Amino acid sequence: MLEAADTSDGMNGATNGTMTISTASADLIDKQKLAVTVSRIHDEADGIRSFELRSADGRALPPFTAGSHVEVHLPTGVIRSYSLCSDPQRHDHYVISVLREAAGRGGSSYMHDHVSVGDQLVIAAPRNHFPLAGREARFHLMLAGGIGVTPMIAMIAELERRGARWQLHYCTRNPQRTAFMAQLQPYVDAGKVVLHHDEGDPTRGLDIKTTLAEFEIGTHLYFCGPPGFMQACGACLEPWPPHAVHREFFAGSGTGLDQEGNEAFEIKLRRSGTVLAVPADKSIVDVLKLNGCDVETDCNEGYCGTCITRYLAGAPEHRDTVLSDKERKSYVMVCCARAKGLLELDL
Repeated sequence: MLEAADTSDGMNGATNGTMTISTASADLIDKQKLAVTVSRIHDEADGIRSFELRSADGRALPPFTAGSHVEVHLPTGVIRSYSLCSDPQRHDHYVISVLREAAGRGGSSYMHDHVSVGDQLVIAAPRNHFPLAGREARFHLMLAGGIGVTPMIAMIAELERRGARWQLHYCTRNPQRTAFMAQLQPYVDAGKVVLHHDEGDPTRGLDIKTTLAEFEIGTHLYFCGPPGFMQACGACLEPWPPHAVHREFFAGSGTGLDQEGNEAFEIKLRRSGTVLAVPADKSIVDVLKLNGCDVETDCNEGYCGTCITRYLAGAPEHRDTVLSDKERKSYVMVCCARAKGLLELDL
């Protein structure tokens, strides 16, 4: 029996810094960024805090769809992505939820310790790499590990509005670490949300292998959580066709620039024939941008899929958490991938 690993693991890390509240205009800072005011902070569970964000000028916020996230641009210069867990039909505010990470890189503790009601932050417009399937889906099966439940809170609001059939298996360490219980309790009572507490014991909790053992036509699967949880879910997908599987990682291996043993390598741009050196302390994206090739990026840590790029030759070293084994034969995530020797990109 394959069980989820510790489902209370953290997922959103950042860099520590001293708080300086942004005094940016409430207008769009550029076409993608917006100044927002923290209008409410609420402790959802032990170590989990939600932040309600409203436009600093009182106008409606850009619409979003269930599964979307926003980038929060902290005053320290660090950027971190957080799923929106508010109702997509509400355009007067967004809600994000942040797990404090003892072993993180400072972003979560910054949000917990230095952000107060009335402060202004800068966010990017919502983006969605984890959307709900359309009306063709007959049933939506959701598996959440810890703070991975956040995008599914918005999904539940949308599915209820559609009158769709769904069920959520919500895995946490214990009841004290289980966020959004006030919202979810009616669905727990109705059998739509099933709670699983492992108390830190990987042999307890949700039996993922049994849960995913059979695929029924029309069912779509969604899962989100910490690395161990995602690996456990990913190992049980053999019965499931790719089109019915939707996943979102909350953390990747990063660019790996701080990993020992990084070596310089070269990339070749197929369309121009240009060969560029990628030093050990730079990413492919860094080098591309320095040479005038603007590649769209988002997370810069290999978990969002934005910078997926086809490669034509070479031996890439994949460090993302998005691509399947089959996809890795043709594509790389240029925010984090490295290579041995020359890597030719379809750019």
